[in-house]
Amino acid sequence: MKDNLKKFVVEDLSRARVMVIGDVMLDKYYFGEVSRISPEAPVPINHVLQIKETLGGAANVAHNLALSGGKVFIVGHAGKGNHGETLLKKMTSRGIDVSGMVLTDRPTTTKIRVISGHQQMMRLDFENSDDIVGEPANKLLENFSVRLKEVDAVIISDYGKGVCTENTCAEIIRLCRQSGKIVVVDPKGDDWTKYTGADFITPNLKEFNAVLPKKIKNNDEEVEPAARLIIDKFNLNGLVVTRSAAGLTLIDGEKVSHIKARAQEVFDVSGAGDTVIAVFAAGLAGGLDSEAAAYLANIAAGVVVAKVGTYAVSLEELLNAVDFPSKI
Repeated sequence: MKDNLKKFVVEDLSRARVMVIGDVMLDKYYFGEVSRISPEAPVPINHVLQIKETLGGAANVAHNLALSGGKVFIVGHAGKGNHGETLLKKMTSRGIDVSGMVLTDRPTTTKIRVISGHQQMMRLDFENSDDIVGEPANKLLENFSVRLKEVDAVIISDYGKGVCTENTCAEIIRLCRQSGKIVVVDPKGDDWTKYTGADFITPNLKEFNAVLPKKIKNNDEEVEPAARLIIDKFNLNGLVVTRSAAGLTLIDGEKVSHIKARAQEVFDVSGAGDTVIAVFAAGLAGGLDSEAAAYLANIAAGVVVAKVGTYAVSLEELLNAVDFPSKI
């Protein structure tokens, strides 16, 4: 399989055409050092040395796709303020087609993290998580439908920030089924009814346990039958369950693959789910079968968990991770 994956990454991955629809976010990091306590209150003073802004949520999924060289569309909502402007500029600069974005009066979902050394001290969230309905939701679906013919696969990236309502998800899946497009979902919450009929859902173990009648342990023997129960319940083709240090499990019809994670010195799972769904969907869109696509996604996740914070995998890093020379 490794030789086939090398060939695919070099020759076919850039041909994948994928649309991401969901909750876009901006992640901001203030890196500094603490050497004293404030005289105003018993709190540490963080002397900020570096500020970093990255794409988060559905935008990070799109970023991972864009770095593979494929055509990427994104559909979602952003606010009209500075955070929204920054988000759109960053996506555009990375080659992501943002023409499907809808500007609203809601704040752009933004997470600000204050970090001293490698220790996060505080997180500030700017958001409105109410369901997006009415005209903004209709405009989003209109933008989605007119671009659907241009892609091979669709990713629903649900972060519970208002975009992925029951009606919106049901209509997206209906349109994908009608057009013969692959649709893969990164879920949120304990009710997956709105994802009924999707091709694949890619939960982590915590998200998976949230919809099971009885929680399972992180072992192969319990994951497989639980996955089949969920596949039948929501009329899916399959599941990709990401299992942190245990790797991931793919269930697709008669296919069962328990793919082990690579050992890492650092294990930060921030953004790993975004990478998994991006690479898995791109693999399917580019012509890989589900097992090979899941294997490639697991390799990509291994790169991400060795980094601190939200991170998108470059094509060169992916090539190196599948044991391919960095110079093509």
